[in-house]
Amino acid sequence: MKKNGWILLLFIFLGILAGALVAIWLREVPGLTFLTRAIQVSWSPAADLSVIKYSLNLSFNFSLLSVIGAILAIWLYRKM
Repeated sequence: MKKNGWILLLFIFLGILAGALVAIWLREVPGLTFLTRAIQVSWSPAADLSVIKYSLNLSFNFSLLSVIGAILAIWLYRKM
């Protein structure tokens, strides 16, 4: 299989998504709060140029399990 950047980005996205799902499932376990606690990162660019006006809101929630999922995805990609 030919490796390229798009496949790597897909693997990383799926790894982050899988880690986030596991974090949601394990949220109620009291001993694993350090893995499931999420940090929110948001970015809100906006401009009013008299002709065009735009506003974009992006928000990301990262937990330790999401980062572990991304690292595992990169490791799996390298093993292909």
